[in-house]
Amino acid sequence: MAIAFLTLELHIEAAQSVKDRRQVVRSLKDRLRTSFNVSVAELDAAELWNRATIGVVSISPSRDYLDGLMKNVERAAVRVANNHGAEIADSYLELM
Repeated sequence: MAIAFLTLELHIEAAQSVKDRRQVVRSLKDRLRTSFNVSVAELDAAELWNRATIGVVSISPSRDYLDGLMKNVERAAVRVANNHGAEIADSYLELM
């Protein structure tokens, strides 16, 4: 069994409050869960309004499948973030 863990660092330029930040993060998490059937969670505390860290995890017997899946998840995350006035500042994929 292989495990893929994708970490996404978001910079939310349009966020003026915690409510704005939550809206972007919730929208991103919901879209990734429904579109790709992956586990998604916010990894850091909501101390900064314009930053967020999202973790995406999936398990499969095929490492190649997971690599392709996580690349698709990252592309979708970039689109969703851009639509909500945010950007993916950094991403990191770990396959175990």
